[in-house]
Amino acid sequence: MSCSIPEHSGTPADVAPPVPSTRQRDGATSLDELTTIGVGGAVATVVNATTEEEVIEAIRQADADGVPVLVLGGGSNILASDDSFDGVVVRDTRRDIRLLQEGGCEGANMRVLGGTPWDDFVVHTIENEWMGVEALSGIPGTVGAAPVQNIGAYGQEVASSIARVRVWDRQIGRPREIPMADLHFAYRSSILKESLRHGWGPSPRYIVLSVDFQLRIASLSAPVAYKQLAAALGVQMGARVSAADLRAAVLELRRSKGMVLDDADRDTYSCGSFFTNPILTAEQADALPEDAPRFPVTDLSHTFLGKESPQLAGSVKSSAAWLIDHAGFGRGFGMPGPAALSTKHCLALTNRGGASAAQIRDLARTVRDGVESTFGVLLEPEPVLVGGGL
Repeated sequence: MSCSIPEHSGTPADVAPPVPSTRQRDGATSLDELTTIGVGGAVATVVNATTEEEVIEAIRQADADGVPVLVLGGGSNILASDDSFDGVVVRDTRRDIRLLQEGGCEGANMRVLGGTPWDDFVVHTIENEWMGVEALSGIPGTVGAAPVQNIGAYGQEVASSIARVRVWDRQIGRPREIPMADLHFAYRSSILKESLRHGWGPSPRYIVLSVDFQLRIASLSAPVAYKQLAAALGVQMGARVSAADLRAAVLELRRSKGMVLDDADRDTYSCGSFFTNPILTAEQADALPEDAPRFPVTDLSHTFLGKESPQLAGSVKSSAAWLIDHAGFGRGFGMPGPAALSTKHCLALTNRGGASAAQIRDLARTVRDGVESTFGVLLEPEPVLVGGGL
């Protein structure tokens, strides 16, 4: 068996430092202080867990007492209601990246604690010439949240780099390891996220304690797989560039869309992309206007580490942002009050200052219903909705 030769850029490059992953402050007692969109009611109890034992005990005790439990990473994918949360919020504050093995055909293997800020981890991989998550630069939140919704951006998804996840299984009351093949990754989904549908909300049955990654050893990026990113880099699709350069380009694109946290920029007071791109049947896609975007859907049930996944036959992905814009909800569209679409990107719902959760949800419903009325496509929210749906 032979292994591919690691590819390197030839010259070391400066790596852009980590960007903010949260707006949380120690001592916060309400969800508007614990989420990036800045809405939500008071919290009965906040536990700042510093060890795995503290994470587990807080969840175990809440479950035993029959009270809701919300495990928070960076709070960037949460839309909470204005009502008080009469349960326990568990903040996983543990941070660590431990190299398990490096070299040979398996590349670099590492274990990362769930509370580690995601972008800190990305920077660490680029600095150590481990390739596979560089296009996911700038995403707020923590490593523990990454596999739950299979975070993805600019042609890359975290599913392609995960070997296994260690979780606390609330149903059986003990830790367990779930290998990548059993995580049932799909577009913005996994078995972890799907367990929310079985009465475990607002946090799922499986609480991520740590994630094992398997990355290729290289200073060059994975092949560029997103047209806008290729254009920003001045290269062809499929080209490989310095991972540090790719990170810089991704961060610039994200900033231009208000997708890098900045306390001075109200466009960043959001949950990120609020709606997922819809997965349609071929017939549904054919019913859209001719110029509506259409993309192949990756079949992640046949994902293998380091290999390109096949396409899912009979399914087509469209662009939620395009549908929203062409349904009449352009950048900056707002309802009465301080809830509005971002002025930079119509897929983000933002708190312009003093918005309530109810106002954000009203805006979300208006956009969702307008898209369905115009195109017959029902958009699904990406954030976890705490205290009621849309």
